[in-house]
Amino acid sequence: MEVAKLNDIIKSSKNILIASHINPDGDTLGSMCGLYSLIKLNFKKKCEMLVVSKLPDKYTFIPNIKLAKHIENIDKSREYDLVINVDVAALDRICDGVVLFEKAKNTVNIDHHKTNIEYADLNYVEGDASSASEVVYSLAKKLNWKIDLEAAQCLYVGILTDTGSFRFNNTTPRAMQYASEMLQLGVDPNEMFKNCYETYTKGMALCQAYCVEKAVFLDDDKIVYTTVFKKDMEKYNTDEEFTEGLTERLRAITSTKVAFVAKEMKNGGCKISMRSKSIDVAEICSLFGGGGHKFAAGCTMKYSVDESVKKILHEIRKYEI
Repeated sequence: MEVAKLNDIIKSSKNILIASHINPDGDTLGSMCGLYSLIKLNFKKKCEMLVVSKLPDKYTFIPNIKLAKHIENIDKSREYDLVINVDVAALDRICDGVVLFEKAKNTVNIDHHKTNIEYADLNYVEGDASSASEVVYSLAKKLNWKIDLEAAQCLYVGILTDTGSFRFNNTTPRAMQYASEMLQLGVDPNEMFKNCYETYTKGMALCQAYCVEKAVFLDDDKIVYTTVFKKDMEKYNTDEEFTEGLTERLRAITSTKVAFVAKEMKNGGCKISMRSKSIDVAEICSLFGGGGHKFAAGCTMKYSVDESVKKILHEIRKYEI
């Protein structure tokens, strides 16, 4: 991993785009905005930031996030000197942004997914890192970049959310050390927790409770799943982001070994979010073009919700759970 090359490529680039993945979470947004802040601080350059689907309301507190442009508002004929993907495990995760990536003079891929095939000119992929935000912070330290409170706040969001508030098994000593350093820079952990985990609307809470109530338990309660349809979201006046944390709630049930949520997408197809205590769900999701981590992964399927559930259950039952 030639870290110094990142310095050189940023210095030589006049226009830079930082891209986040579809259905953005705290890590892709935190690492995107964190990198934006770091480049602004250390190179006196302003980048553009790209989101390819709706920005969740809960993350609008992240510094500079409102400067991010939606793919519909970006000139797709433009040729950037540098495009940097953050937390993007596979190139199709930036959807229509692929055309901008492929036309760029230079490309960089900063990620932490073990399924990442290192598709850019420069690849900084650390499969043992808790988050892409941790990788960005690590690069900044190695390159002796200045790190201010603004950048720290962004990157803390990524580490906090991808470790499930420091509860998941990807919570490493290095992740905790970096979080500690961010607190020393002035990050308020209580404020960050409230923004990330205590921002439910009434509709979101009721819809999630409804989905838990109708959960289906199979194979001596080792497998549990629930379904979410567009009509459910309309009934409770909420949108797709309300399901965040729902899969974890199902996995937390004592008897559960594998849990998943199958959500009907607005434009057709089904989004699967999987969590496990035992089997490799990233392996299962990769069969359908998705991926992630051993015990936390997801994919988007072209089938109906019911058909998607059947296919996922078929794959789960190939394992001994």
